[in-house]
Amino acid sequence: MPSVFTRIINGELPGRFVWKDPDVVAFLSINPIEDGHTLIVPRQEVDHWLDLDPPLWKQCAAVAQHIGRGIQHAFEPPRVAQIIAGFEVPHAHVHVLPAYREERLTFAHAQQDPDPDDLDAAAERLRQSLLALGFDNEVAAATA
Repeated sequence: MPSVFTRIINGELPGRFVWKDPDVVAFLSINPIEDGHTLIVPRQEVDHWLDLDPPLWKQCAAVAQHIGRGIQHAFEPPRVAQIIAGFEVPHAHVHVLPAYREERLTFAHAQQDPDPDDLDAAAERLRQSLLALGFDNEVAAATA
């Protein structure tokens, strides 16, 4: 059975994509800890990040860094954080999010019913930031 992330990647479920390349996608979390909270997900369905082939993990890490720069540019937090947990969905993924205070970096602070308009606005803000940073092809693929 495909993971929920595979179903989002395949277009069976909606996602607010900000990045698509041949191996990795990025879309906003539906339960963000902070505005701009983004998930970096390999297209290949692998349960644990430790089991990803090293070249695919390298691509995930590179995309996480690009998204992090986009978050820094768009939201101007003091830091950008990365969390790898993997308990909620059995499909490797990296959380990249604005970090304003260390004590907020917990899923206990995740919004349970965020306003869809706020999620759309955060996705568009991040897309515009990524475009300004020169990631035209990846953002165009995400919005196609």
